[in-house]
Amino acid sequence: MLHYDAPTAAEAAQLMEQYQAGSSFFFSSPRKTLLTHGEYSRLPVPSGTEHRSLPERVCELLEFAKQAGRPDAVVVGAIPFDIQKPASLFIPLSAKWHDSLQFSEGKAPEMPRISSYKVLSVPKPTAFMEGVNRLLDLIDQKKLHKAVISRTLEITLPHALSIPRILTHLAYHHSHGYTFAVPLAPELSHTTSPDAVASTRTLFGASPELLITKQGSRIKGNPLAGSAARSADPVEDQRRAAALLSSAKDRYEHAIVIDAVASALQPYCSKLEVPAEPSLVQTKAMWHLSTEINGVLMDEAVTSLELALAMHPTPAICGTPTDAARDAIQEIEPFDRGFYSGAVGWSDANGDGEWAVTIRCAETEGTLLRVFAGAGIVTGSIAEAELAETSAKFRTILAAMGLNEQQTTMLEEE
Repeated sequence: MLHYDAPTAAEAAQLMEQYQAGSSFFFSSPRKTLLTHGEYSRLPVPSGTEHRSLPERVCELLEFAKQAGRPDAVVVGAIPFDIQKPASLFIPLSAKWHDSLQFSEGKAPEMPRISSYKVLSVPKPTAFMEGVNRLLDLIDQKKLHKAVISRTLEITLPHALSIPRILTHLAYHHSHGYTFAVPLAPELSHTTSPDAVASTRTLFGASPELLITKQGSRIKGNPLAGSAARSADPVEDQRRAAALLSSAKDRYEHAIVIDAVASALQPYCSKLEVPAEPSLVQTKAMWHLSTEINGVLMDEAVTSLELALAMHPTPAICGTPTDAARDAIQEIEPFDRGFYSGAVGWSDANGDGEWAVTIRCAETEGTLLRVFAGAGIVTGSIAEAELAETSAKFRTILAAMGLNEQQTTMLEEE
């Protein structure tokens, strides 16, 4: 049984300082925090004749580690949106566990200030809205019930980011969510940075959405769907929250996701509790409709990764029917999502683990930063409102760098 020590605010800061760019994996949830160093063994990229499933290959990797005298080994990393593409999963050389991070009340961590940068929106806002309308046409034709369309901001920075500083800000302001940083292999085709050869590529963010957590026979998921931007005015903020909770359009979008997640988990469970009504959860930037699903497994040997993949991609980040929504996304979106809207987390030799949906995230390599945000499109969606929703979702990452989307929009390249 692992023992976790709850860190004080000072210890939490020290933990962040131990993060090493390019070699550390960081994952902080409301239950526990994991910081790893180095790489002991990595899941190989499957060959064209590979027939074993990803969970089977991960179990094999953990078994090899156990036979080599590492029974407490844990697999960490990220799974892409398109599960046919390689995952980035590995066993670290060392892992340090804590309870959830505790920060002192009062002064928030100091934010970095970036004064000189260039921004490119992919696609352009007008093209994004055209994509929304194309999806609405498919929905009107009954080819789709829902699809999630996303966009990116490609930001060229004057210098590489300090990931520990950003993680500290994200963890402080999103303590009820899932803050993460995953070292990825370089992908030089995505950057023209002059220092690209020596740079490291990192996926990081602060997701509000739990895909699955498993401890023994007990599992929990917390799908989110249906969103509204927060307001700095407390009265207006509460009005928006109440409007979201009563919105027929957003409750329909949410119900699609809950039905799909429950259907995916039901075959594994002897007991599954699905609340009849959604509740509200809040982040610093957004309100979300939320449903916490709890279950008891029939077979405790089922792994957290197997459960995660049984649900992935949920309608919250893809759509329904899944295949039709995925096809529409690939046709309309002018970029490869990569690990955005995949899953990030960890799994141990017992199959226990925790996986968050990879949203409110970015990839950085050298001086290039790619920030991602998406919006769920259903009957009743309005292109301008969906564009505004993605802008609000960008704020999680932009705020951690001392930026806001108004600034980036004014500097957007033609």
